[in-house]
Amino acid sequence: MAEKSKGTGSPKPTKRAAKKPRARTTAAQQSSVEIPTDAHGKPDLLAVRAQIDGIDHEIQTLIAERAIWAHQVGKAKGKLAAAVDYYRPEREAQVLRRVVDRNEGPLSDEVLVRLFREIMSACLAQQEPLRVGYLGPEGTFSQQAVYKHFGHSAKALPLTTIEEVFDEVAAGHADFGVVPVENSGTGTIQSTLDLFLTSPLMICGEVELRVHQYLLSRTGHIEDIERVYTHALSLAQCKSWLRQNLPKVEKHAVVSNAEAARRARNADDAAAIAGENAAHVYGLKVVAGPIEDRSDNTTRFLVIGRASFPSSGNDRTSLLVFIRDQPGALYKILEPLARRSISMNRIESRPAHGALWQYAFFIDVAGHAEESPLKDALAEIDKYAGDVRVLGSYPVAVP
Repeated sequence: MAEKSKGTGSPKPTKRAAKKPRARTTAAQQSSVEIPTDAHGKPDLLAVRAQIDGIDHEIQTLIAERAIWAHQVGKAKGKLAAAVDYYRPEREAQVLRRVVDRNEGPLSDEVLVRLFREIMSACLAQQEPLRVGYLGPEGTFSQQAVYKHFGHSAKALPLTTIEEVFDEVAAGHADFGVVPVENSGTGTIQSTLDLFLTSPLMICGEVELRVHQYLLSRTGHIEDIERVYTHALSLAQCKSWLRQNLPKVEKHAVVSNAEAARRARNADDAAAIAGENAAHVYGLKVVAGPIEDRSDNTTRFLVIGRASFPSSGNDRTSLLVFIRDQPGALYKILEPLARRSISMNRIESRPAHGALWQYAFFIDVAGHAEESPLKDALAEIDKYAGDVRVLGSYPVAVP
């Protein structure tokens, strides 16, 4: 199927004969698919399995061929310094959006996106796995966000604080970092925003992770529990459930849900609130769950790096705006956006750290900073603001 190119030992892609695409087995088309049946009119199990084996063989062949072509992309870019130089989030987002656009079922968009992301992750790792820092230890929701965005071929680096994630990326010890920035129920994570006030890093991606909280313990029996460990945000997300089901137990906030799981595994009367993955990592049993008060509980994470990237065609831009202390200052910042029908997704104020009672505004808007109409709006805003920093333009999260 593939031959070695002379002198390099690198695989050379072979040309495939044009094939008519396989008919999709969508929910609407399933009734028209000819299924072999046995004497009783049931699907013939051996024939069905043989068909599946043939499809599996074709899938494996195509994945191998894709990996060869992905390797050629790396060769076309020439000898670069590291894996981070080969990674292009805007290109990845475009590929995944086409996956969603083509999907006609029966698998969900989320399932197909996860499968294709893992394929792309493995292909990229042929050059060198990406190193991605996150708030550890192993088993946190931040780790889940890393794998959702970069795939399991990336090398996830657990770190002790969000500040350390910023520091490791800035120092070049990690290619990217994944940090939580807001939750649908408990709001903005202020400590993350504060780090952008002084950090030179750029935002180059976002991840939306549906967060399910589970009560975990060593015994698996709720009657044994006398104290519960978890992160403060998880306590807030589960306070109604805890008040109703464990009103008298002690509640202790710790630095992460994974740390809570580590503590719970050392005592029969202790429990942790964490993700289901933490139960597997730390050998705990699920007592109850999901126990979050809101079924749509979602945390948004930002991907931070050292470079900016071109437009993907559907982007968001994060701004840090320092305004002058004068009447109508905030209006003058927002009016150029409204006049151009640029959607503002979020605005947060934080102390500017430069002078007493001065504030910086974190603003998320639709569009890419290097493309109109946002580019034009930013040029106008710059006339009225004390300072405007583009923290990053990045693809809107894919499901």
